[in-house]
Amino acid sequence: MIRGIRGATTADRDDEKEILLSTESLLKEMILHNNISAENVASVFISATHDITSVFPAKALRGFEEWKYVPVMCMQELDVPHGLSRCIRVMIHYNTSTHQSDIKHIYMKNAVSLRPDLKK
Repeated sequence: MIRGIRGATTADRDDEKEILLSTESLLKEMILHNNISAENVASVFISATHDITSVFPAKALRGFEEWKYVPVMCMQELDVPHGLSRCIRVMIHYNTSTHQSDIKHIYMKNAVSLRPDLKK
């Protein structure tokens, strides 16, 4: 069965290095805490708010050699009033037998405010 694993983080500024480091850190935590093997990933969607323009956050995943063939897509997040700025969201579609309630969704930096109900 395919499950969605959510994650989000923020970047301190719209800077390529900062965005890639923030995204890489989030992805590593998502992979680690959910024991994800790239071979079992169907796809990854990465969105960024309108104030991130210096780099595609998906570039961070391209540095993971074993993820070379995983389909990844970047998109722009909706520009909602009072939304979290410089936010990067990730959705990994993963083939797993893990129960939905046991999936570990990862929220880092200022993005912890997005889903306090999932904080364990």
